Amino acid sequence: MEDKREIKAKKSQKKQVHLFYCVECEELARKVAAQSDLITLQSINWRNFADGWPNLYINSAHDIRGQHVAFLASFSSPGVIFEQISVIYALPRLFVASFTLVLPFFPTGSFERMEEEGDVATAFTMARILSNIPTSRGGPTSLVIYDIHALQERFYFSDHVLPLFETGIPLLKQRLHQLPDANNIVIAFPDDGAWKRFHKMLDHFPTVVCAKVREGDKRIVRIKEGNPAGCHVVIVDDLVQSGGTLIECQVLSYLLPAVLLKMCVSEFEWVLTF
Repeated sequence: MEDKREIKAKKSQKKQVHLFYCVECEELARKVAAQSDLITLQSINWRNFADGWPNLYINSAHDIRGQHVAFLASFSSPGVIFEQISVIYALPRLFVASFTLVLPFFPTGSFERMEEEGDVATAFTMARILSNIPTSRGGPTSLVIYDIHALQERFYFSDHVLPLFETGIPLLKQRLHQLPDANNIVIAFPDDGAWKRFHKMLDHFPTVVCAKVREGDKRIVRIKEGNPAGCHVVIVDDLVQSGGTLIECQVLSYLLPAVLLKMCVSEFEWVLTF
């Protein structure tokens, strides 16, 4: 049997992480911290001056020296990005052992390429901003992004950060297998882009591939491949902005003899309705 010294030595080898978070991610951060006693929640005072510019303060700044630090961000709108970037740039400079940025949503994911002269690939701009995060004592920042729109966007980041692309698909599969009628599920992809992005991760489920076609000023979703009749339909998309495509898929499913289970996978955003 291991004696107390060996157990203590093993515990000391495990990495204690100090987790900071933005206002929008407070609930998620608390859920994450509740999963492990190796995660300690830290806080930031998110305030504003009278003119609206951020007035920020990192609590316990002295206590995180030499510690492993992570920040849970939410770039849900342009208005909240600047204040979070300010904190993200400041944390590695506090003499921390390592710094990890977790970004559940990469907001400019659908603007990763130029189709004609004059287009601005804002995904590249965002990647350049994140690539300039200062290094910590342990080296470059580890940048964890969930379900980015296109995997080739990893080449937009410089060598000053280490991008790691994760996916929420395993959580989706786990949830689906827990359903009482798990053997009667069809995965529906709203377009070829969503199919290319996720079909290999869901290849053990029957699939339906839809296509977007224009009829005058309207964009209509039609079934291109597969038959969802009599099945639970799980809609998996790679990006959601207005939600128009999901609504069209829902309407299409209701017109067929199918029981609808709608789930949207959009860079770690989940919408589940029965």
